[in-house]
Amino acid sequence: MDDTADTAQVIIRPPLAWGLAVIAGLALNWLVPLPFLPVDVPAGWLGAMVFVLALALVAWAIVTITRAGSNVPTNLPTTTIVESGPYRFTRNPIYIGWFLGLIGLAIAFANLWLLIMLVPFALLIRYGVVAREEFGDGCVRPKSER
Repeated sequence: MDDTADTAQVIIRPPLAWGLAVIAGLALNWLVPLPFLPVDVPAGWLGAMVFVLALALVAWAIVTITRAGSNVPTNLPTTTIVESGPYRFTRNPIYIGWFLGLIGLAIAFANLWLLIMLVPFALLIRYGVVAREEFGDGCVRPKSER
């Protein structure tokens, strides 16, 4: 029996996609700096606060899903649907936390490239991960088939 039959079959593990987005944004900023915040804005503190908020959301989501008895990694099968904690508000609080984390880093480093990296990261997460988690094969189906 195929051990991956009950998994999402995502095209990339989300933490790896996030890490690549951060590395790409930092590398592009090193090559072609694109600052976007005025010098007098306390970007470091503001970005750090957003990043800490993102970490708190990710931690809360992981604790909630783990306590409910389900798996966090996308290469493991989902064992239960969680509707408590941050999952009351969204089906993907961990991904939202990662988006916020990328925004926090962009602010902290005044790095427009990190914000630009949100676009490919979000598209990759939406179509390469979430669609596969929800539908199993990456296909986005009409509401009548859901």
